[in-house]
Amino acid sequence: MRRFWLSSLPMIGLSALAIYEEYRQVGVSAYIFMAFCLLFTIYFSIPLLKRPLYGYLLLAITAVGIDLYHSEFSNGFVLLLCFYFVVDSIQRLEGLEYRVFLLVQLLGAVGLLSAQGKMSVEWGILLLLVGYPLIKLQDLVEAYKQKEDTYERVLNEYRTLKRQAHESERAARLEERTKIARDIHDSVGHKLTALLMKLQMLTMKNEKEEYKDLKALASDSLEETRHAVKALQTEENEGISSVLQLIRKLESESHIFLDFTLKKGVLSAHLSNQQNVALYRVLQESLTNAMKHAHSQEVKVVLALNAIGGLTFKVTNKLHSSEKWQWGFGLTNMKKRVEELGGKLNVYQREDEFVVDGYLPVEGEEDELQNLTR
Repeated sequence: MRRFWLSSLPMIGLSALAIYEEYRQVGVSAYIFMAFCLLFTIYFSIPLLKRPLYGYLLLAITAVGIDLYHSEFSNGFVLLLCFYFVVDSIQRLEGLEYRVFLLVQLLGAVGLLSAQGKMSVEWGILLLLVGYPLIKLQDLVEAYKQKEDTYERVLNEYRTLKRQAHESERAARLEERTKIARDIHDSVGHKLTALLMKLQMLTMKNEKEEYKDLKALASDSLEETRHAVKALQTEENEGISSVLQLIRKLESESHIFLDFTLKKGVLSAHLSNQQNVALYRVLQESLTNAMKHAHSQEVKVVLALNAIGGLTFKVTNKLHSSEKWQWGFGLTNMKKRVEELGGKLNVYQREDEFVVDGYLPVEGEEDELQNLTR
């Protein structure tokens, strides 16, 4: 709405000046007042028309009629109104329609000048010098619109292809996981079942404690194999959803109290598969360390987006001893994994808390599209 009124200010201002000029010269007649009312009605109705050209042509005819009503003087503000209509139509008329309207306006200006005996070679050259840049300006506007349309079309196609590629990748991963699960079930599962049956027969013949232990071990191995097969056949969780599942699992199994905060924009962040895995492993290692080494039941996890669009993470847990920490295999591997993706990981100890924080660079779809077009 604000843009509409701002674009209408020149029209309102020039019309007010034209009416004042009429009043100053000969007075405002009922015809002139009605003509300006018609001018405003047509102008504000143009956005509702299927063919805006017709509205602009009516504007031109009405403006010329206003100026020709008094043959004894020429209202310069009416001519400026006609020029404003030409400029305003650049955004709404395309190609040939704009050229037709511009030609009508130029012919109208020539007619007005001729009727008042003011037409000369100088005026003709001036009209041509004004008309040519306007045509070029309209060409630039048209080219810009086409470029925007092309960009939107390419961006939509890119999003569609990216979504299809992601779905194909997920389907391929699920198919591979299903194949591995089937192989495990057909080979390891059957052999463990056969082993369990033989141990059962040995136990029935000779109730030795060693046979019972072996039978229990084989039974546990078979059960773990079944769980592994079931997990492989289930589609994996990705991104923030996998992080939420990890936190929910650790909180329920270890009775840890988690203060988990997701800042604005995190759920819609576009993470690659490698970034998803890295974030998952970082939080998993951090929470595991908090439970094992800090003996803390209170852990605070914060995920947010920084000013440049990167995903930041911070895991803080209380310390109950002043023993200094050392870089272990888990922390070292975690730091290397993050840095390989262009991120950064900081691990430090304060007086009463242990902190793991860092960030991962995140690219939006538009940034990825720009990288592809470079």
